[in-house]
Amino acid sequence: MQNSNLKINPKEFIKYKFFNSLFLGLSMGSIFTIYAPLKPSIYSIGGVVLALGMILIAKFYEKILNIDYFFKISLLVELVILFMVSYYLLKPYGYVTALLVYSGYQLTFIFGSYLVRAETLLLKENTLLSKVDMAKQFGSLAGMLTSYLFYKVLDNFYGITQNTQKVYNMHFLLLLTEVIIIVFIFRSFKRG
Repeated sequence: MQNSNLKINPKEFIKYKFFNSLFLGLSMGSIFTIYAPLKPSIYSIGGVVLALGMILIAKFYEKILNIDYFFKISLLVELVILFMVSYYLLKPYGYVTALLVYSGYQLTFIFGSYLVRAETLLLKENTLLSKVDMAKQFGSLAGMLTSYLFYKVLDNFYGITQNTQKVYNMHFLLLLTEVIIIVFIFRSFKRG
């Protein structure tokens, strides 16, 4: 790992990880509706591209397993997701949207192993790693419970019963959550 003047702010990083996992929990149920137009063969090709991408990223671990790349790649992943959520709100449903969202998620998943490894190497302390992992689990739980309640409220109080409309409405909450995530990324990595 190279020397850098970039440092992780543990309190802000824990918040970032909570909201990151909150997003995951919120979005969990929506992907099945968004991906409906895709053919099963797309998932096979996507899996091949994902595996090859992860191999390529792993080949560069010696160069990129450092705090500077960890920040840049974390931010890149979140900006891709912000773009996907925004695009979906502008052009919901359809083959192109489903393919774009699927491709975007596959692109972010390519960096998944790298981000987990870098996080473990950079945080180092067992107590901090424990707090981060607990924040992730609480975020996922909160996201899944919130999405369940959100969909039930839409159904029972607003009479929105179509899954496509529910998922579209959920994307406003996902957009807000993604903006919060990006704010916490910047607060998590400080110079000096």
